[in-house]
Amino acid sequence: MLSCVEICAGAGGQALGLEQAGFEPQALVEIEKACCNTLRVNRPNWNVIEGDIKEFDGTPYQGVDLLAGGVPCPPFSKAGKQLGRDDERDLFPEALRLVGEIKPRAVMLENVRGFLDAVFEDYRLNLKKQLEKMGYIAEWRLLNASDFGVSQLRPRVVIVAIRQDMSDSFSWPKSSASNPLTVGNLLQDQMAVNGWKGVSRWVKQADDIAPTLVGGSKKHGGPDLGPTRAKRAWATLGVDGMGIANEPPAKDFVGMPRLTVPMVARIQGFPDTWHFTGKKTPAYRQIGNAFPPPVACAVAAKISDCLSKHNLISMVG
Repeated sequence: MLSCVEICAGAGGQALGLEQAGFEPQALVEIEKACCNTLRVNRPNWNVIEGDIKEFDGTPYQGVDLLAGGVPCPPFSKAGKQLGRDDERDLFPEALRLVGEIKPRAVMLENVRGFLDAVFEDYRLNLKKQLEKMGYIAEWRLLNASDFGVSQLRPRVVIVAIRQDMSDSFSWPKSSASNPLTVGNLLQDQMAVNGWKGVSRWVKQADDIAPTLVGGSKKHGGPDLGPTRAKRAWATLGVDGMGIANEPPAKDFVGMPRLTVPMVARIQGFPDTWHFTGKKTPAYRQIGNAFPPPVACAVAAKISDCLSKHNLISMVG
């Protein structure tokens, strides 16, 4: 079993993917109480550290195989002001500090597509240079969740840095050969729980994957499915994006149904067994801000292959 430390762990999207790829967390650092509660409820044995990563000391975890995290996206998001290094929420400097303290064999960081915008070219090159100084070769790729079986259009940048002596053994995961399920096929059983008569007609309309789920922030956005453009995209699938429902549609429901928290979680790639704590708004926000577990698993599995290959070479040598 390979070991990892995860920062900005959120509600466990990346942690689940890492677990599925064979990584065992030594620590998961997260500042949001609701997310920490979710992690503890689902994995009571995990070492969840509730607090600011700026106060987290990585030295006790020196030598773990992987440092991973989904550093906050507002500094690079088009939904924000794209302030980059001038945004107080930019935690890449903290991630670099922890790379220096922990000295992992590999690093995996996730962020939004905006990170690749031309305005951040200097920022990216500086990040790469800093990692090279510490002995890592860093690359990044824009990965679409739908290429890894997730029924959602969710482009995300994944940064992988591997220690120089083993970086040649890493390769990026390839897209799945099959298309993900449509929203209708994915959610049919959940929509039909209360015997809704219109479910078959709805499944036919919901014949595409979902637009990107938006978690929002504490300052902006409640439990709805995003800005006006996103709501229009949901409407074409027969989904009312103005809010989240407490339960699936009733037997005689007429109109466009709203999604429930468990439905949104399934769209994000979470297993049905993963329980989100708290009321509807914090639960939805946890899901909307998460890294889809199947994407995290696909990348982490390739990192695992790389590290295991190097272990084998070392043993033979």
